[in-house]
Amino acid sequence: MKFWRPRTLLGLVLLGLGFVTLPLLVAIGNAWFKLGQLAAESEAVLSDSSTTTLENQKISSLLNTKERNARTYVELKDNVASASDRLNFYDADQAAFEQSVALLSALPSNGTIGDQLQKLVGQSRHLHRELRNGPPTQAALDAIVNDFSMLNSTARDVALGMRLEVNERLNRLQEKTRSAQQAIAWQSAALIPGTLVLVVLFLLLVGRPMRQVDRAIRELGEGDFSRPITVSGPNDIETLGRQLEWLRHRLKESTDEKNKFLRHMSHELKTPLANIREGTELLLDGSVGQLDREQQEVTGILRDNGVKLQKLIENLLMFSAWQTQTAQLELAEFELKPMVFGVLSQHRLVISNRKIKLRLNVSPITVRADEGKLKLVLENLLSNAIKFTPNDGAIHINAGMDDTDLVIDVADTGPGVHPDDGERIFEAFYQGRRPQGGPVGGTGIGLSVVAECVLAHGGSVCIVQDSEYSGAHFQVRLPLRRAADKRALAVVNG
Repeated sequence: MKFWRPRTLLGLVLLGLGFVTLPLLVAIGNAWFKLGQLAAESEAVLSDSSTTTLENQKISSLLNTKERNARTYVELKDNVASASDRLNFYDADQAAFEQSVALLSALPSNGTIGDQLQKLVGQSRHLHRELRNGPPTQAALDAIVNDFSMLNSTARDVALGMRLEVNERLNRLQEKTRSAQQAIAWQSAALIPGTLVLVVLFLLLVGRPMRQVDRAIRELGEGDFSRPITVSGPNDIETLGRQLEWLRHRLKESTDEKNKFLRHMSHELKTPLANIREGTELLLDGSVGQLDREQQEVTGILRDNGVKLQKLIENLLMFSAWQTQTAQLELAEFELKPMVFGVLSQHRLVISNRKIKLRLNVSPITVRADEGKLKLVLENLLSNAIKFTPNDGAIHINAGMDDTDLVIDVADTGPGVHPDDGERIFEAFYQGRRPQGGPVGGTGIGLSVVAECVLAHGGSVCIVQDSEYSGAHFQVRLPLRRAADKRALAVVNG
């Protein structure tokens, strides 16, 4: 079953944003609705409470005024004009009294309060009719006083009942508020993990293709073209993945062609170079006749530069082998010290002619490694040191054990490594900023071959900063013992 998914990264981002924000918007809307309801109900309760208080006070005041007017009306019954005025005042108070009772009746209340309000209106109207029928007798007046006492008692009961009703509504409002708070709290508590799940899901949907793209670009940058590039995700990301795969094929083809060219050219150069070296050796040996001093000097220069060219070709071949992953380690035990002196003997004439001093400190240890490649490491480091060391300078070579590592140091008194070069000098074909000496320039792969050979043994090579030596200081570290399946180095005391 194929699930629908956005076609573009922007669509995926917008979809993820919608999934993350939708629960938040729903929770905010729900909270807003509940708070609005509570606010409206609270406003209604406060308004009803204010109306109840004011109207009850007004009713109590009107009952007192009506009672006073009724007494005055009885006392002034012989004075028709004054008695009529008092009766008119009573009529106005009765109308205001009934209006206040009507306002209270309109407020939310239980049935008991409604019956009391009806009773209050009925008693008040009965008294009003009694007064309107003419001045009462003394006995009737006593009954009116008793009726007013009953009216005041009923009014107090109404006021008390309505206060209790308001308090009950306030209690219910507080309970609703607490319930709303708890509901919002539970929604928030449920929203946090739900939002986190959606965020994680969104990150997985977006992060996975971006990690695939990042890994592909990193591998291309590191020159690893062996793994096919596959990117799954939105269409635009998949299109980017296909473009990266196309780029990988092009780079791989270009690298293969370059390595093929290097191999062919190196092999083509080796045969004539071998003939040149053989010829110069025959001339120096006197096989074709004795040479005078000047002829021997010129022939020696030809031989020395032939050796340099041969090493450059060997570096090219080794570099090509590492690039095509055809180079293999051939592990064997050998003495480190004789190997070092063997490498030095190949450069003795150049070292002697330029009066370069050698400072050696090589421990007599037995090494299990690929002797040819370790010799190539030392030859390249030594050639690099000779190239940059001035006449009458010095080269330091130290080799020994440091805890669990075999450490080889090669340092010179030349200009050193430029600060801007850094680790780039171990990149293939990179030429440093320092001027090179010698009649034959470098290819820029000598130190790259050193790094490849050392890494194949499970070790590391670096430039030592703040060295005690004035020039460049390279340090090779190889582990003493590692698992055999990692094809690493094992060093034991000799």
